[in-house]
Amino acid sequence: MAAFLPRASKRLRLSVPSITCARCSAQISRQTFSTSSSLRAPEDTSKTTHFGYETIPSSLKESRVGAVFSSVASSYDTMNDLMSLGIHRLWKDSFVRLLNPGSPTQPWRMLDIAGGTGDIALRLLDHCTTINADAASHVTVSDINPQMLAEGQKRLRQTAHFRDSRLSFLEANAESLPVESNSIDLYTVAFGIRNFTDKQRALHEAYRVLKPGGTFACLEFSKVNNPLFDAVYKRWSFGAIPLIGQVVAGDRDSYQYLVESIDRFPSQREFAGMIKEAGFLLPGEGEGETDGVAEDGLREGKGWVSLTGGIAAIHRGVKPVR
Repeated sequence: MAAFLPRASKRLRLSVPSITCARCSAQISRQTFSTSSSLRAPEDTSKTTHFGYETIPSSLKESRVGAVFSSVASSYDTMNDLMSLGIHRLWKDSFVRLLNPGSPTQPWRMLDIAGGTGDIALRLLDHCTTINADAASHVTVSDINPQMLAEGQKRLRQTAHFRDSRLSFLEANAESLPVESNSIDLYTVAFGIRNFTDKQRALHEAYRVLKPGGTFACLEFSKVNNPLFDAVYKRWSFGAIPLIGQVVAGDRDSYQYLVESIDRFPSQREFAGMIKEAGFLLPGEGEGETDGVAEDGLREGKGWVSLTGGIAAIHRGVKPVR
């Protein structure tokens, strides 16, 4: 999950040579990159946003969310398994399977936002290779938090994709990306967008960098549609997760924020409206309001797929071809 951590021109040095992506003149480097004030969204002290249940000036959220993810980075993967009882792995598998990335004839350029530990990026590459016989598509893992990117580097060393030129890392703010317009085939963000300071601005930025016909895809916690299940889920979330965070990660407050941020995130329908407002076309538009069945058997609404009774949802939008 991405955090927005403001820093002045601090550099994170990685060890793999820079890569120029196919069909794009912009170079994304894994060797040296920096986040400077020019990459950050301009501050407006008159605006407010939410940090969990707290209302704070928008200018403070980057540093406060940044502190959360700097604190939890080293235990992030372990905590995901404990908090979701391992189900997050199935959700991520469903997410990538539904997107079906890659092409044997025309390589994709993919951007995984808030993807620090590489969970989604590695699945995207594996799917490209094993399902679509695509050994040329490229994925850039982008996150604003250097500690999360460092965890991704550690994980990468233990996989078959270590030193794979199809994978690169970028430290950047999702609301102001150093990425060429109309250059990305697939933009993914998993369990990160709820932490953004200005979600609508990030959606417009996703629209900008995607090619016409490109896909925006988001996996995020959502709203449970069964009242009884919702009551049980919230009791687990607010009762158990902060306690697990205290025991395992030594940080109750960060996980209290995380469960509050989940509860505050818009419903499936509300978030689909935000995606549409950014200019995207939604899968299912013109098909009415009744839920259908997605190609992998999941329940699908107008532009989204609910998972595990609505605990999480997959949202998609397509940039129109004009």
